[in-house]
Amino acid sequence: MLKIEAARVIVSSPGRNFVTLKIETKDGVYGVGDATLNGRELAVASYLQDHVIPCLIGRDAHRIEDIWQFLYRGAYWRRGPVTMSAIAAVDMALWDIKAKVAGLPLYQLLGGASRDNVLVYCHANGKTIEDTLEDAVKHKEMGYKAIRLQAGVPGLKSTYGVPKGKEAYEPADADIPTENLWSTEKYMRSLPKLFEEGRRVLGDDVHLLHDVHHRLTPIEAARLGKDLEPYRLFWLEDTVDDDNQENFRIIRKHTTTPLAIGEIFNSIWDCRTLIQEQLIDYIRATIVHAGGITHLRQIAHFADLFNVKTGFHGATDLSPITMASALHFDMAIHNFGIQEHMPHSEQMESIFKVNYTFEDGFMHPSETPGHGCDIDEKEAAKYPYKRAYLPVNRLEQGGAMCNW
Repeated sequence: MLKIEAARVIVSSPGRNFVTLKIETKDGVYGVGDATLNGRELAVASYLQDHVIPCLIGRDAHRIEDIWQFLYRGAYWRRGPVTMSAIAAVDMALWDIKAKVAGLPLYQLLGGASRDNVLVYCHANGKTIEDTLEDAVKHKEMGYKAIRLQAGVPGLKSTYGVPKGKEAYEPADADIPTENLWSTEKYMRSLPKLFEEGRRVLGDDVHLLHDVHHRLTPIEAARLGKDLEPYRLFWLEDTVDDDNQENFRIIRKHTTTPLAIGEIFNSIWDCRTLIQEQLIDYIRATIVHAGGITHLRQIAHFADLFNVKTGFHGATDLSPITMASALHFDMAIHNFGIQEHMPHSEQMESIFKVNYTFEDGFMHPSETPGHGCDIDEKEAAKYPYKRAYLPVNRLEQGGAMCNW
């Protein structure tokens, strides 16, 4: 038995808020997990501190599946982003411990490598098409073989994915939510021009991606997918609100542009219909928000039955611990598609010690025992929590709320 002796929550804000769980065993081996939920960080910290940690003390850290089921089934109130992020933090930390005890990098415990490295995509952003493509060219020169293009919409003061200045894009930007204005009509007119120019400038060998951020109706999404077909996107992400999964049947009937969704999904039940009816091509669920490695393996294996590949969320609203864990997961599963990669800042990596590497458009997980990411608690203490909300969206015409 590898007895859990202590566990604690570490909240820090090195440029943005992160929630980390550290689990320690009686034998001196410890593991860390990510519990960050953008804009609702303290809700997960409280869930862990007040409800989960007391139940962990004295348990066998090796019994990962049993502990996962205890936290999921035993709470009675299942799923939801707060619960599943908390469970994920425990799960990541326990897999970290198990791999350290085994003396192996985590992917070896998940079945070993299915590939030599992990294809990643980057973000190219700009207020104009020209700015975005200038940024994209820089990323292509860095070796990226897949690039997400996001550009400002003419006539709108702000657009999802476009930073306000020259700093890296961070959506959680205010103490109280910023209210933005949105026009689907202006967006639908401008986006095909972005990808027409993108293909001309970047050529045919670079994969191009785009994130709609749930803002369209099904028929609008179908029309957009059809408009973008000549530019052969790798995927079109989050076209519509995913609460009604039947929406995707309409989109699927009208376009062959590949579809991706799922970064806000919490469980296999959120994506079962989409996968089983092959209404999507890529599932975007994250390790931290979908219950950890244990549950995400169920999702990935289920998706493999229906020719759906993974394309996990990897923005900087996830700590380097999730990125480290995701890369091990990506290496091991058969139906891996692509991994999102937004590099963390030097300030963030002064707290989180990472060993994964990037080279020529691909990443590779750490070869050290565990998932290969640790936290410097003394350094983390220098950056106290700072409340930050994601923006909200209102329609330019009429001012009604719409999806951000």
